[in-house]
Amino acid sequence: MQLAVVKKFPRAKVRYEFINRGKDPFPEGFAEELRRQVFAMQNLQLSLEEKLFLEGLYFLEPTYIDFLQGYRYNPGEVGIVQKGNELSVSIEGYWYRTILWEVPLMALISELYFKMTGKQAFADEEVANIARKKAVKYKMLGVQFADFGTRRRYSHYHHNLIIESLKTSGGKNFIGTSNVHFAQKYGLKAIGTHAHEWFMFHAAKYGFKSANKTGLENWVNIFRGDLGIALSDTFTTETFFRSFDTKFAKLFDGVRHDSGDPLAFADKTISHYESLRIDPTTKSIVFSDGLNPEMVETIEKHCRGRIRTSYGIGTNFTNDVGVKPLNIVIKMTAAKPEGQEYTPTVKLSDVAGKHTGDEDTVELAKRVLGIL
Repeated sequence: MQLAVVKKFPRAKVRYEFINRGKDPFPEGFAEELRRQVFAMQNLQLSLEEKLFLEGLYFLEPTYIDFLQGYRYNPGEVGIVQKGNELSVSIEGYWYRTILWEVPLMALISELYFKMTGKQAFADEEVANIARKKAVKYKMLGVQFADFGTRRRYSHYHHNLIIESLKTSGGKNFIGTSNVHFAQKYGLKAIGTHAHEWFMFHAAKYGFKSANKTGLENWVNIFRGDLGIALSDTFTTETFFRSFDTKFAKLFDGVRHDSGDPLAFADKTISHYESLRIDPTTKSIVFSDGLNPEMVETIEKHCRGRIRTSYGIGTNFTNDVGVKPLNIVIKMTAAKPEGQEYTPTVKLSDVAGKHTGDEDTVELAKRVLGIL
């Protein structure tokens, strides 16, 4: 995604905000410690070994990898404030730079929370065994699954323990991880999809009605058919499929499900492909919304023989360790495309409770897109 922004929108600026969906209280002194950790990130840099690994990812261009070698985090782009037990985190700056903050910031917030509140995980052996049982279950189901859990993990240490267990027990069914560090360490495929902010920015630049179509078009023009899983629910799935015409349905390998009823989404996706005279069994759905083994089994029974499936599993892998995980996100709240002023950005999930953005803009988007 950063490569796409560097190439297409190098002068765009954006703002992000931390959202504490679960309303968990943060302990005294949390902001101070988080600021210290963020400040230390300015010393991070790409190693030669890491650069060589990235050169093996066919879709990354040499000029971009050279850019990454020179990239440094700027703590001045991040604002952290604590009032009582409420935490506020904001990010602002050029999009091509600030896009790299979300994942490590959320991982830091999650790990620091458990460390500073003293909420202890199970013993290492039990954590590894929980992951092993899941991997064995998914292997028995014959499904492909990946780790998408960096953002809300219990800790880096436990994440490493879980990845090791998944690789050992999952075999070829464990197809990779969205954590590039662990992909390199364990010889796994670095795997993922684009995120909601890609389409949220396009809405700010081109308007709500054009956001999905221009977002998909720009992605295709940059990656020429690679990285072909389209995220479907930035402005509800119904709206997305109105833009996902024959051209895009043929060009993209499939779609990602991230909110709402997964079985209803599968039926809708299959019907959409059939309406375009495309065989759904040649396409894929990547399911990635709050998955656990029971849900995966239900989805797989519903989809098998009808459409290809894979499963990106996040918190249920990396924070199923005996504590209640945080329910947190960081979302783009405003975008300033080149030559424009800051425009509020919103996400209209298939689940109303997961809408993000100010109420006026959410209502405007719903009116423009005809969403009841």
